[in-house]
Amino acid sequence: MTAAADSTETTSLPKLKTDWLPAALVPLLMLLALPLVGSFSTWVTLTVAALAMGMMIFLMASGLTLVFGLMDVLNFGHGVFISFGAYVSLIVLGPLAGWVASESLWLNIGVLLACIAVAMLVTGALGWAFERLVIRPVYGQHLKQILITMGGMIVAEQMIHVIWGASPIPLRLPEGLRGSIVIGDAAMERYRVIAVVLGLFVFGVMYLVLNRTRIGLLIRAGVENAEMVESLGYRIRRLFVGVFVAGSALAGLGGVLWAFYRQTLTANMGMEVNVLIFIVIIIGGLGSVGGCFIGALLVALVANYAGFLLPKLALFSSILLMVVILLWRPQGLYPVAKR
Repeated sequence: MTAAADSTETTSLPKLKTDWLPAALVPLLMLLALPLVGSFSTWVTLTVAALAMGMMIFLMASGLTLVFGLMDVLNFGHGVFISFGAYVSLIVLGPLAGWVASESLWLNIGVLLACIAVAMLVTGALGWAFERLVIRPVYGQHLKQILITMGGMIVAEQMIHVIWGASPIPLRLPEGLRGSIVIGDAAMERYRVIAVVLGLFVFGVMYLVLNRTRIGLLIRAGVENAEMVESLGYRIRRLFVGVFVAGSALAGLGGVLWAFYRQTLTANMGMEVNVLIFIVIIIGGLGSVGGCFIGALLVALVANYAGFLLPKLALFSSILLMVVILLWRPQGLYPVAKR
């Protein structure tokens, strides 16, 4: 008895191994690019700009990767929420014109946060309506999902034309967010640095929610096996709606940052990045927020470095990166959903 008890005590459950190799690709790529770029200051500028772009791509793609993984929905209308988030910022900027013109960094950050808050509320509400009216009738029917979400995207784009007009609208970046932070010979645009910080903050919040809360546990379990979660008594349909609303709100957040990044609003600005978003999701692995984060950074870094070193290669660098990653790991960097 004693020997058996001792053997039971000494026997422990096997620990899950953390796969750090995909995460190591980001710093490895940065280090490999340094000697190729040559100038350290140029490398810093390119890297910070790429990280900012990567954070914005992640924010636009993170909601869709959960929707794709949990709900098995091919939502080609996701770009609509990005465009609406960008245009909604115009409503906020009107009453806060004085803050926009101010050179105070804190007032300008307040303007940015106000735009983000309103955009997330509006796009979250639009996401709820889109799920009920467009997505719900075609669950489990991929071909119909593609057709109906693309149709919804076209209708929503025309709605933007009706409300705000078809002409591009310039978007003024607040005065305090303009200019660069200069360290030695390296110049980093102030707005891009703020975008990096904000993206890291959102990723940290999403990581804590998904890994340290009950709702996060249900989402991760639902991504792997939705039927099991439903058999335990949880209403997976409500979880679907909540994730879709959250994904739409995150798209609105990304739309605001993307709009200030481009400083020009067009009705199809969200649809233009749809292909890039799907590339990031495929690279990261369906349903994986961490994989989406790393995939977005890799896509942005490769595009920036290639644009500096080999401009012609930059046009299809994202597709080339996806091909290389899938040849290495056919299910993506961190596959979660088994489709």
